[in-house]
Amino acid sequence: MSYRKLAPVLLLGICCSGTGLAKQVEVHDPVMTREGDTYYVFSTGPGITFYESTDLKQWQLTGRVFEHEPSWARRVAPGFNGHLWAPDIYQKDGRFYLYYSASSFGKNTSGIGVTVNETLDPDSPDYRWVDQGIVVQSVPNRDHWNAIDPAIVEDDEGTAWMSFGSFWEGIKLVKLDPDLVRLAEPQEWHSLAKRPRNPLAADASAGDGAIEAPYIFKKDGWYYLFVSFDKCCRGMDSDYKIMVGRSQSVTGPYVDKDGKAMLEGGGSLVMQGTEDWVALGHNAAYSFDGQDYLVFHAYETADNGLQKLRILPLSWEDGWPVVDPADLNRLSTELVGPGPAKDD
Repeated sequence: MSYRKLAPVLLLGICCSGTGLAKQVEVHDPVMTREGDTYYVFSTGPGITFYESTDLKQWQLTGRVFEHEPSWARRVAPGFNGHLWAPDIYQKDGRFYLYYSASSFGKNTSGIGVTVNETLDPDSPDYRWVDQGIVVQSVPNRDHWNAIDPAIVEDDEGTAWMSFGSFWEGIKLVKLDPDLVRLAEPQEWHSLAKRPRNPLAADASAGDGAIEAPYIFKKDGWYYLFVSFDKCCRGMDSDYKIMVGRSQSVTGPYVDKDGKAMLEGGGSLVMQGTEDWVALGHNAAYSFDGQDYLVFHAYETADNGLQKLRILPLSWEDGWPVVDPADLNRLSTELVGPGPAKDD
């Protein structure tokens, strides 16, 4: 399914917090890539929603990855409501691998799948998503982790790894097969980060160790593990925030600025909510044309906690990531065009 432009729109100004004239891009769990001169953002939603832009500011709704839900989703996640969660997009050897999650809120009846395309341009004759099925599954009372929030990183040897996890025993890392659509055999698993959890919590319960949304970014010989602490998806009651640790090995151990291991609840604050943005999180990080960016969603106070796409310049001080909170208001994403129209 794709949506194409009906007509260009003249933008009257840049949309800032609560005052702009243009509609902002409303997403949860954004990830991004670039093909040619076009950037694409993928996000949680029915069928995985995605958008395109040539300048990282003005975005056009492109469409959905899935016209029909994956065949395995309801078998693995009986409470699945049609919304596919927290994708990641990974490019390798001219192909695009879109990893996604099927689950239901607060449960670890979850699975991560992957679908593949030769191009992200819906107008190309080569455009066709081919689902490869499930990669990994979590089962209540068997697994003390949650198979959602996948993110792919390639180590210095060219091996692809998938980090994932939410609540329970935190963030896991597993090696992928070279074909990128299944786990490597023999399997290799690592624990990367977790937060203290009430030992009396039932195994099938998410518990109170609120950590999720891992993303590993390579920079100057370090692997930086970004995670989100605390609660998302509650509008004005959200208190999501972005934390980070680093390691010289993709498998860890990851430690924060104070040397505390992320497996012991460590993590250094990258960004948290402000007066205008009550909370923010589920980030990814990218480098384009020599500039690093932090991509995430933030809940806008002036819009009753509605989630908005934010793409902020990422800088570094003493080997640690830094963002300017003022950029939350200075920099915005605009949804342009008079509205989507289906193009068969």
